[in-house]
Amino acid sequence: MASHQAEPWLLENGKPKVLTKEMRHGRTAHSRSSNSLRRRSDLTLVSKVPCSSLRDILANLQEVILGTKLSILIPAIPAAIIAHCYGFGRSWIFIFSLLGLTPLAERVSFITEQVAFYTGPTVGGLLNATCGNVTELVIAIFALSSNKIAVVKYSLLGSILSNLLLVLGTSLLCGGIANLRVEQKYDRRQGDVNSLMLLLALLCYLLPMLFKYTAASAALTVDPSLHLSRASSIVMLIAYFVYIIFQLWTHRDLFEDEDEDEDDNNCSQEQAVIGLWSGIAWLVGMTVFIAILSEYVVDTIEDASDSWGLSVSFLSIILLPIVGNAAEHAGAIIFAFKNKLDISLGVALGSATQIAVFVVPLCVVVAWIMGVNMDLNFNLLETGSLALAVIVTSFTLQDGTSHYMKGLVLLLCYIVIGACFFVQKTTFNHANRLVGIGLFLSLSGMKNGGIQTQNQIQMDWLWFHSDHLVISIMKGAKICSSFASIFSCKL
Repeated sequence: MASHQAEPWLLENGKPKVLTKEMRHGRTAHSRSSNSLRRRSDLTLVSKVPCSSLRDILANLQEVILGTKLSILIPAIPAAIIAHCYGFGRSWIFIFSLLGLTPLAERVSFITEQVAFYTGPTVGGLLNATCGNVTELVIAIFALSSNKIAVVKYSLLGSILSNLLLVLGTSLLCGGIANLRVEQKYDRRQGDVNSLMLLLALLCYLLPMLFKYTAASAALTVDPSLHLSRASSIVMLIAYFVYIIFQLWTHRDLFEDEDEDEDDNNCSQEQAVIGLWSGIAWLVGMTVFIAILSEYVVDTIEDASDSWGLSVSFLSIILLPIVGNAAEHAGAIIFAFKNKLDISLGVALGSATQIAVFVVPLCVVVAWIMGVNMDLNFNLLETGSLALAVIVTSFTLQDGTSHYMKGLVLLLCYIVIGACFFVQKTTFNHANRLVGIGLFLSLSGMKNGGIQTQNQIQMDWLWFHSDHLVISIMKGAKICSSFASIFSCKL
């Protein structure tokens, strides 16, 4: 190891770069949780390689590829690429891509922390805060490019629900069982701030959905709801920018665990194991592989849904977040076992806040730039589930103490919501057909100079929400020469 530390790009004033007290302030709970899944690499064999260039490459490979307990899942990355190139089953490509994204997400967190050794606490903190949910963001962008807005909404909603109920609930449950004789406490001020941010996001999600029910016809609320969603997204992005300043500078003490001083000796021993430019190169390479696997996930999720008999909503809301964020979820549970609930809360609430207030509105803005009309209307069932999750979590964290019963209730809430989407059999194609017919009805309502009577508006609304009438329309379309002949008839 000594030879590895002596490399010139790992030195600062002739000494190895270490994690100082100032740099620890830039570390988020997300990066702390990922630390629990890392393992030290034994560079004894690598140090015996005579060629310095080859030795450096092998040391980098060992630190990045084998320096995690999730390295067993790394073969899933080439397996997904091979399955795609040779035309294997689409469901196999989907599952290999999901498994491959798990170690990649953890490695991105590791590499950003390595880059932070050279950039300082400010830039390092911004990197950790921004790259924490890069997997969800890349998947969302590829789904938007394929105009699969439902997949974007479902996957991001599922990430929020899994963090609030599954990760936090499992952490409190396991921590409570492991520390039955110890009263578990945490700084509830951190939870208050995150709860306020989540309530702001919930308000921005609720208004476009409620906006649809204030008018007699959905056609009258399409454009206003879209404009409202874009304005709300800009507001949330501004709120997240202020939240980053609040977290990293003005009130950073609220987001630091109480046991940090006890770990000063351990943290001071942490050293940079890869160089700055090596870290940047690895970060770019990891992002490329995340993009490739994300594209595979988006392209094959419908085929996996048909093959397994599960709805796309269940795969997107339940399966994608559980597998994709398994690394940080496991880290949060490990810290709960160690009675460090502040870090566990930072992982669960921090990640949920980041997705709700940053990733979701950013996707709306990106879709706006791409010419895709994505709004913040998550539909009644999804938005209601999110509202109840936020409220239950806020009540759970209000007193600053924890026990296993709180975790059990949160976990049971997640199981009930998961069961709800499991039994929901509306397929992705069927949902698209409903939306398409709804838009056709909206356009047909603009006939006769754009004038509709109140009765026609109400009947169009009834037709849009009736599954039996939709099926009848589709059957009638096979006989009639066009859809126009159907809707031209008096209802």
